[in-house]
Amino acid sequence: MSRFPKNLLIIQAHPDDAEAWSAGTLALMAERGWKITIATMTAGGMGSFAMNERDAVRVRQEEATAAAAELGADYYCFNRRDGYLFDGEAIRIEVVTLIRRVKAGVVITHPPFDYHNDHRITHDIVDAATMVSSLPNVPSDEDPLPCTPVFYHEMPMNLTDFLGNPVPEPHFFIDISGSPLEKKMEMLTHHKSQQDLMRQMMGMEDFFGEMKVFNAELGKMIGVEHAECYWQHLGGGFPREPVIQDELAEFVRHRK
Repeated sequence: MSRFPKNLLIIQAHPDDAEAWSAGTLALMAERGWKITIATMTAGGMGSFAMNERDAVRVRQEEATAAAAELGADYYCFNRRDGYLFDGEAIRIEVVTLIRRVKAGVVITHPPFDYHNDHRITHDIVDAATMVSSLPNVPSDEDPLPCTPVFYHEMPMNLTDFLGNPVPEPHFFIDISGSPLEKKMEMLTHHKSQQDLMRQMMGMEDFFGEMKVFNAELGKMIGVEHAECYWQHLGGGFPREPVIQDELAEFVRHRK
């Protein structure tokens, strides 16, 4: 029996991030009995041209909750202000507390080289919190985990960094063709408020369709229809067991 409980916590900067970058993989893990928790640092209050910040926060939290429900997942928000996310002691302790509360065996977050500043800061916070989640001296109300969770980074947009340069080769891809992609699209469609935002801000006429196209481009790299990709954090202080790779072995691919 694995020493890692079948609880997966994905921590993102904004509502819709988990759906855009990892929902196919989350769907496959949920099918295999993993309990999924989706958390965001912010409620995405800046993410609207049509609503004020307060209304955007309310709507986007409702959308995120509905999207998570497609997987039977829980949604949690740390309620930091969108666009003004900062690393610090308080938020690190809050993240440790959530990691412990859900008894995470796997944690996923943004990569350190992501294009978006909120994503990069989220990475730094989650990296630091995950590493100390098993240490008893962390001032958290939840008991320490028996072992550090396995830690992964999901893909950034277009596989480029904040300077537009290609990112390092992903450690592995997940084939999400068929029903996992369908579930991903179902989850994304709950984020209706983002269609207009992405059209005006990013020039994406069809935000949901663009995500599907990106997954198709990743799929071409490995000879399947649609894919997502990941890096496992293998540095000192983190477990090296390939938990997701083993759980989803039949869907794991590497670039040809």
